[in-house]
Amino acid sequence: MIVCLFDIDGTLLASGGAGKAALESALVEDFAMPLRVHIPYSGRTDRAIIRDLFKAHDIPETPENLDKIFQGYFRRLPESLRKHQGRVLPGVLDLLAALKTKDHVTLGLLTGNVQAGARVKLGHFGLFEHFRFGGFGDKHFDRDDVAREAFAVACEQCGPNVCADRVWVIGDTPLDVQCARAIGAKVAAVATGVHTVSQLAETKPDLLFGNLGDHKSLLKAIG
Repeated sequence: MIVCLFDIDGTLLASGGAGKAALESALVEDFAMPLRVHIPYSGRTDRAIIRDLFKAHDIPETPENLDKIFQGYFRRLPESLRKHQGRVLPGVLDLLAALKTKDHVTLGLLTGNVQAGARVKLGHFGLFEHFRFGGFGDKHFDRDDVAREAFAVACEQCGPNVCADRVWVIGDTPLDVQCARAIGAKVAAVATGVHTVSQLAETKPDLLFGNLGDHKSLLKAIG
């Protein structure tokens, strides 16, 4: 069994900043304070992003405040996705369709999104049904730990035929490459996010694409 673990933002889809806008609106409106600083989002987990937002705005990281910002985010995300008019990225639908025909391949997620947010984003673009399981950013600050969760769930779902060197991580950031290596997986990097081909090449992925329209070498590597 071969497992393909996909990142979401910048890899499968471009949301036009919908997730960021929904999260920051929840902070500004529900906590009644202006946005003081902008923190990095690319490749990071939602849990780490919220930790840094709270720290920068002097908000205690209590269970009550975490629940408050998550619920505010979930309420705003569907409308934010409609407003920002994102898109499925080039080649994604063809690649998913090709992988779906392979009996020895199963598809999962490896994303910094919290699980509920991932479901909303993928559902908005009609992609959710392609993925059986995943690792998510609900509780992990480090993307490597998300990769470990995704691999553990893949083993639970697919049984003893799953081994790390038959796992492919597909993502658009250096952190995707790093977390793949943390679990001993192969990695296909794609420059459809904020990082260029040359920047991703420095991380030495197994395969590198400008976009997933050029995915024949990935299909060949999967077999």
